[in-house]
Amino acid sequence: MSAEIASEAHGPTASEYIKHHLQHMQMDFSFASRKQESIVDFSLFNLDSVFWSVLLGVIGCFVLWRAARRATSGVPGRFQAAVEILVEMVENQAKGVIHNAQSRKFISPLALTVFVWIFLMNFMDMIPVDLLPKAWELIYGAAGHDPHHAYMRVVPTADLSTTLGLSCAVLLVCLVYNIKIKGLGGWAHELIAAPFGNHWALYPVNFLMQVIEYVAKTVSHGMRLFGNMFAGELVFMLIALMGGAWAVSGTGIGLAIGHVIAGTVWTLFHILVIVLQAFIFMMLTLIYTGQAHEAH
Repeated sequence: MSAEIASEAHGPTASEYIKHHLQHMQMDFSFASRKQESIVDFSLFNLDSVFWSVLLGVIGCFVLWRAARRATSGVPGRFQAAVEILVEMVENQAKGVIHNAQSRKFISPLALTVFVWIFLMNFMDMIPVDLLPKAWELIYGAAGHDPHHAYMRVVPTADLSTTLGLSCAVLLVCLVYNIKIKGLGGWAHELIAAPFGNHWALYPVNFLMQVIEYVAKTVSHGMRLFGNMFAGELVFMLIALMGGAWAVSGTGIGLAIGHVIAGTVWTLFHILVIVLQAFIFMMLTLIYTGQAHEAH
């Protein structure tokens, strides 16, 4: 009993702190709250990831819509100029990959939306790691629940279900364009005739290789974004623990200085990471949809 009281008085350990911050607010199909026990669990809804991704998607669309509504033919303001630079960058990348002008009318805005949306989701990692989860704990506790079991992760792209959902959506777009450009019969023939040649003995091998290619591209597309953002989230937690250790002990000025330096350096570096990861995901979206226009 005394050990339990002492544990409660001293708060969570470092491993407990990280484990708590890696838990999702979840709901199963029977709408009963349940805690996730592993990083990958597709039997539950990650409500926090869904909430933040939808909210940030709405914000991103509103920003782009606002820029379109305020666009003028005269000298652009700073906001319009920034959006025009972004649109021109995406359009230039799309022209280099997708040579069908009609397809670019849909794919270029799609790539722009993907870039803005993923950037906003990644940017949630720049918010202090305890700020929004602590606010949620206060709300959860005020509602009569145990605040120690109030789970809230605010970086949707650090959730594998989110990134794989995005990559599967890109796969669906690729399949649609395969059928639209080549026809259902043409695409079906390509599935069994490429890459080793149009011979009946090679049809099973060709089909297997095509399936492996689609699966590998989709999984790697989602895993790349998830891995980078999940690792970045962990580093921010470790830096927060460094500051927490100094705050609890009240000694060791080196911890405080190290916390500030590490936090500043990693934040500046992570700004590059979140932009780069959004750009890479957008470029792979363009490349994969561009490949759907090519015949083997």
